[in-house]
Amino acid sequence: MEEKRIGVVGIVIDDASESAERINRYLSEYANIIVGRMGIPYRERNICVISIVVDGTTDEISALTGKLGSIKGVNVKTAFSNKKY
Repeated sequence: MEEKRIGVVGIVIDDASESAERINRYLSEYANIIVGRMGIPYRERNICVISIVVDGTTDEISALTGKLGSIKGVNVKTAFSNKKY
């Protein structure tokens, strides 16, 4: 069984009106590894920033970030804790 990791996924969305539905669908699909989520609409710049705390295997987290990163106008970065569970 693969070890689990705690991480933070940072998402910057250039145009939420075009991508919000797909982003929310993917986040719902991976709800089992999401510990918490914070979304901030930055209206002055017309972008949105979402940070997600995840607890899952690197394969699960990579699958989620890969799907999110495939959406046009969505940039995704992940940082992991060094500790494994």
